[in-house]
Amino acid sequence: MRDFRKKLIFSLILLLIIITFGTIGYMVIEGWGFMDSLFMTIITITTVGYGEVHDLSRAGEIFTITLLISGVGVILYVLSSEARIIIEGELQYILGRKRLENRIKNLKNHYIVCGFGRMGKIISEELKKKGVELVVIDKDPNAFTDAADILSVEADATKDETLNLAGIENAKGLVSVLSSDAENLFVVLSARELNPHIFIVSRTIDENSQKKFINAGANRVVSPYHTGGVKIANLILKPAIVDFLELATKGENVELELEEVIVNENSGFVGTTLGESNIGKELGIIVLAIKKHSGTMKFNPTAKTTIENGDTLIAIGERSKLKLLENRAHKK
Repeated sequence: MRDFRKKLIFSLILLLIIITFGTIGYMVIEGWGFMDSLFMTIITITTVGYGEVHDLSRAGEIFTITLLISGVGVILYVLSSEARIIIEGELQYILGRKRLENRIKNLKNHYIVCGFGRMGKIISEELKKKGVELVVIDKDPNAFTDAADILSVEADATKDETLNLAGIENAKGLVSVLSSDAENLFVVLSARELNPHIFIVSRTIDENSQKKFINAGANRVVSPYHTGGVKIANLILKPAIVDFLELATKGENVELELEEVIVNENSGFVGTTLGESNIGKELGIIVLAIKKHSGTMKFNPTAKTTIENGDTLIAIGERSKLKLLENRAHKK
């Protein structure tokens, strides 16, 4: 795009130079006024053929011939450059869009982030750290200036064709963090209709609108102001607990992480108790809670708690050990 702009600017500067040259030439050689000289220059280089403004002297005729030859060349160059810029730009856009569509078409179980503002960028960065494939949607072309390594769609996320382009049919999850509740609600409705099984998380500015988002099809609704307020209050009242949770969830400088692991039906854990699974003894992992397939949450499970197909283990431990737990739980 920068090359196209340079070519266009160069062409316009060249055209301005030839017009200036012709105008000043007639003013000097023939002694005409500015408007007569400018008019004569324009009709000469464009070969309109209206005839001379005034009778030309011999020197004026020679100058007109020179201006005609050079001016027509410049005009042809300008027109061809602009045509090439338009054609190449359109072609580049079409080919680029086609490549993007092909890359997205091959994605499976990826995530879609609608809105690439401050919150959208943080979410995308966290997903990338986990090695998750994602597609970002934003209608602001300036939003993607520092997102060269992310699959991005420059379009309106509230439109069905945009979500389809982002591979909504094969996506595992969608996050909507657009600037208004109305836009986010529209995305939730469209996404749920296009993919009934997708996991949807949406941001809401108005805390009282959470029920509307749930009814529209969102699995989770987050109110940043409410969440931020609760966290600040907890930092004052329970700073050690907040520090521990941040340490366990960020996992940037330590090996300790908090993770959720879904148990596959073919896993050896199915049908065993938590004690029989030896998760704690062999891997040194602590299971803090078990989310049952029905959706109920069992906190602080005992050694006699039975692990069932589809259960989600909320566990804390070292990254490497959690990876081993995932492999055993996802065994097919």
